[in-house]
Amino acid sequence: MIRSVLGSVVALAGAAAAVLSPFRGWYDGRLGRHYRIADLFDGIGGTHPGLWGSMWLPLLFAAVVTVVGVVVRSRLLVALAGVVALGFTVLWTVRLGQATGSVAVAADGSGLQLGVAYAAGGGALMLLGAALLPGRRGGRLRRSDRNRPYAAPGAEDPDTWPPTQEPGPSVQTSPWPEPETDPYTGPDPYNGPPPARADQDTAPYPVQEEGRDPRHPPRS
Repeated sequence: MIRSVLGSVVALAGAAAAVLSPFRGWYDGRLGRHYRIADLFDGIGGTHPGLWGSMWLPLLFAAVVTVVGVVVRSRLLVALAGVVALGFTVLWTVRLGQATGSVAVAADGSGLQLGVAYAAGGGALMLLGAALLPGRRGGRLRRSDRNRPYAAPGAEDPDTWPPTQEPGPSVQTSPWPEPETDPYTGPDPYNGPPPARADQDTAPYPVQEEGRDPRHPPRS
């Protein structure tokens, strides 16, 4: 939050400095709004243009783009405005050096003046404000991180917790249904002798006496 406010203030201060710079002296007492935009491409002349055809127009455009970028929290727009302001100021300086043969600050005020510093400083402040702004997309991501759900695991790691995938299809390949398992887990009642009852002799067969054939009954 502090970074966002600081970046906005710095960017807006740079926009204000840039839009006010054409109303200050740029060189040898000549105001910035007295230079045509066409002078940047044809060479600096002595013609005084109207306000909308002077150096004030690109700097006003940079200031408006800065305000829009601060409102929507777009670092790209604010940085673009700073590049526009600095670019036109540097191009004007190059054309001035070609026309006068030297670009310097004279002690008597005949050289570069405060208006150029306003324009260049305003563009630099716009770039600094763009660097300080957190950006619209970054802010949204930070707010959404608080309630972000668990991400679904990839195909290479399906066994994760909490479970986020449905169980896969059965591996059964036969068209017939699988037989149900018998829930009874005790011994098979058809294998082995039946269990003895309390009213019967526990011996399933009569006891054979030693030396007697069980096929012939004893004589009385």
